[in-house]
Amino acid sequence: MTTRTATRNLLVRRLLDLALRDCRYGATCPTPRSVLFILPAIIRAMTFIENEHRTELRTRQDRLLRELLRATWGSNTFVTNRLQAAGIGAEQIQELSSDELLARLPFTTKAELVADQAASPPYGTNLTEQRSNYSRLHQTSGTTTGVPLRWLDTPASWQWVMSCWQQLWRIAGLKPTDRLFFPFSFGPFLGFWAGFEGANRLGNFCMAGGGMTSSARLRMMLENDITIVCATPTYALRLAETAQSEGLDLAASAVRMILTAGEPGGSVPEIRQRIEAAWGARVCDHWGMTELGPLAIECEASPGGMHVLETECIAEIIDPQTLAPAVADGEGVRRGELVMTNLGRIGSPLIRYRTGDLVTIDAHACSCGRALLRVAGGILSRVDDMVIIRGNNVFPVSVEAVLRGFAEIVEFRIEVRTERAMSQMKLIIEPAVTLSVVAASRLQSQVAQAVKDRLNFVPEVELAECGSLPRFELKGRRFVRT
Repeated sequence: MTTRTATRNLLVRRLLDLALRDCRYGATCPTPRSVLFILPAIIRAMTFIENEHRTELRTRQDRLLRELLRATWGSNTFVTNRLQAAGIGAEQIQELSSDELLARLPFTTKAELVADQAASPPYGTNLTEQRSNYSRLHQTSGTTTGVPLRWLDTPASWQWVMSCWQQLWRIAGLKPTDRLFFPFSFGPFLGFWAGFEGANRLGNFCMAGGGMTSSARLRMMLENDITIVCATPTYALRLAETAQSEGLDLAASAVRMILTAGEPGGSVPEIRQRIEAAWGARVCDHWGMTELGPLAIECEASPGGMHVLETECIAEIIDPQTLAPAVADGEGVRRGELVMTNLGRIGSPLIRYRTGDLVTIDAHACSCGRALLRVAGGILSRVDDMVIIRGNNVFPVSVEAVLRGFAEIVEFRIEVRTERAMSQMKLIIEPAVTLSVVAASRLQSQVAQAVKDRLNFVPEVELAECGSLPRFELKGRRFVRT
């Protein structure tokens, strides 16, 4: 029995003793009768696995990793071939320490998964069971490689996805009375399918908003007293823009939380502040991938970052150039590419998967009290999105953060082209319809100066006609290489 388990059992016994004494002595007993009512909640809170100490998390991860490798060895062609190439068999799975075992496992890349599915269409060889045992199919957007990944789940793997969401919703602060709205078209994208069903299984009211205009979605949201809206940061801002044009006061609605996912932005201060100001509600950032599952979310206590759900995965931070573990700086902060191993999606697992997402790990304990790894500032950007402009490493999300600081900009586009072996950046901005020609010209100069001040280069800035730039429902595609 672990120290935490023993402590928990002792506390529960003492609370039970107090509650029983309260029953025996009634009003004459100094023990508050409310102990009887809070005891079930205390027991539930203490037994939630996402609240475990790090020693217990490590023990759980070690056990689940070995179980995963045993379950896939010999039955999953993709995993087995990679383990054999690394010299890992049943003996190594049993005898190596968890750190040694993990270090021996090869990285997995999206390019390798795409190649595997191309060689063995349509689903590839990363399948642990017979194809007939799989009951769900989801698919990536294909924005990274140009080719979507198809991902199958067995009923057991889908149940694991649901267990992830149960933990994530608790961390986010979901209440039994919350009413959730998912204003997007339910295609093969995993994220909001899983979030919808996860909240619904907890007993919450969940409403889908597919196949509707933004105006119709806003009316539906208001008419049904929605308290949580789940959307990409891009679409949360688009709904706010539509509401403003129609004279709707979102801040006066019942909405208290905007859960954002699908793209960086929910943890970027400028984007976050803009969403919160428009909605009068708290932004809660979430991260996951179709091929990995839902594995990170923001807690109520510490806005602007996310906890990684280490109960269900192993997270590593590496230098994307050397592939070695990222080294902490003088303040103990580690920055690098996020590498993930999901531990419960046995039907189609991913081992040491290079996500391509850049993160900074918060070295300080979170005020919520959880020991889970915390990503400070959310997902910073994509490794492959970085461009070098006049010697400066520039990420599109950094440029977006500057542009979102201007309330007069309603939409934008970032174009990068190569001239004489050098990258050049052009920002196309769409000003608010209320701006005069003089004010729009002044905005153009202000944007160029702001980028220079923040990012150390001067971009070309071009004005677009009002309403000419595209709007997006899911992931915004504003970054274009020409």
